[in-house]
Amino acid sequence: MGPDGSCRSAFPFCVVHSLVPLIAPARLGSSTWLLHLRSFAVAGQLLTILVAWGATPIELPYAALLALVFLTLVTNLAYGVWLHRTRRTRWGSSEAKIDPLVGEMPESATPARRMALGLMLLDLITLTAMLYLSGGADNPFSFFYFVNLAVGGVMIRPVGAWALTGLAIAGYTLLLYRSMPVEGLSVGRSGEALDLRSLGLMLAFATCSSVVTYFVTRTAGELRQREQLLLGAQAERAASHRLEGLTTLAAGAAHELASPLSTIDVIVRELSRHLESVDKPKSVDTDLKLIDAQLEMCRQILQRMRSAAGDSMAHQWDRTTVGDLIDATLEGIRDPHRVDVFDGDDAVENQPLWLPQEAVAQAIRNLIHNGLDASGPEGRVRVDAAITGDRLRLVVVDTGQGMTDEVLDRAGDPFFTTKEPGRGIGLGLFLTRNVVSRLGGEVTFRSRPGHGTHAIVDLPLSSLGQSPGQESPAALE
Repeated sequence: MGPDGSCRSAFPFCVVHSLVPLIAPARLGSSTWLLHLRSFAVAGQLLTILVAWGATPIELPYAALLALVFLTLVTNLAYGVWLHRTRRTRWGSSEAKIDPLVGEMPESATPARRMALGLMLLDLITLTAMLYLSGGADNPFSFFYFVNLAVGGVMIRPVGAWALTGLAIAGYTLLLYRSMPVEGLSVGRSGEALDLRSLGLMLAFATCSSVVTYFVTRTAGELRQREQLLLGAQAERAASHRLEGLTTLAAGAAHELASPLSTIDVIVRELSRHLESVDKPKSVDTDLKLIDAQLEMCRQILQRMRSAAGDSMAHQWDRTTVGDLIDATLEGIRDPHRVDVFDGDDAVENQPLWLPQEAVAQAIRNLIHNGLDASGPEGRVRVDAAITGDRLRLVVVDTGQGMTDEVLDRAGDPFFTTKEPGRGIGLGLFLTRNVVSRLGGEVTFRSRPGHGTHAIVDLPLSSLGQSPGQESPAALE
């Protein structure tokens, strides 16, 4: 670079130097990555043409070659504008999820891949045209076919990558027999339509391009799967951290509130005893009983919150059955007369289980209470138990108004609730998911607006049937 900041004396270096910062932020395999690679291709092609024009005596149709470079430049600029508009319209939400392959939101992933495939097909056609004008298959730059194929194998799906491979083989075969020769570069032909040398080059190119495409697409697929597994592991770790925070909060709240609740309880009982022989309105006795009942409810809420958060998962494991688990679940239901239970035949009801019964019962109880709230004061909730394969399935069906897709996507997030203020803090489903997932199971929901909701709990019998001597419960933590 010159003293005045220009690039006159080091043009090639400055072109590369100015483009390097652009590719650094681009994610491997993303649309931005393709945009930057095509920018490098334009710079490289332009530099090659300028060097051939000014430093060699080779006579080439430079105007046609520059026109092809200009075509790539224009399409790349249009591609950049399209990406910018796509991001502005579809990445506006801070909660948008990114497709691991193309760096786009899921709904825009297919258009992005189609756009990338179209540009790569155009680049192969452009490369073939440039090679046709500059010696054909004898031009050393014909090796750049493999660069295009490698990029395609990373960027797009295997079907599209193999389409690129087929076009590259067809283009190279055409160049073997049809091209504008360049003095000092082109090799003399035998004049035969299928001479041995051309046939060998064609077969070698087809074999090499196929091998490159196969291994690049396989490697890209494995990397994609590993990235998805890594993202899943990170999400699980983040959920585990949130759970630890909630467990600590619940345990701390129970500890801190135990003393004042006990003090209030003692005072209420003492006050009730002192007022036994005193004339007073009946409303006073009613209020004192109400206070005592609310204190007991507070203690139960705190205890259940600690239990549902997994505080007792490593302890209090029980040898039980499906029937006993459902009975334990119904013991804490606030409106048991509105719950219909169908626990299957004797084989299902007597299925032995080994699990933390109170924690699991509370988890299912949360789903039943949600169903009761959604069904209204007169609605009913049905609980079905069945064994499907090697899994125990418990289904809680309500008669409410159902949930939209947006609510279903957020169901189970901590502190998210659709209930009225004061009727819930949005931890029930989150804690239920945690207890079930720690046992190797999963919680799913099926719902449509106006048709109620199915909350489905699947638990693996392979782990729930183990005895304490076979597997330690702590191993599930």
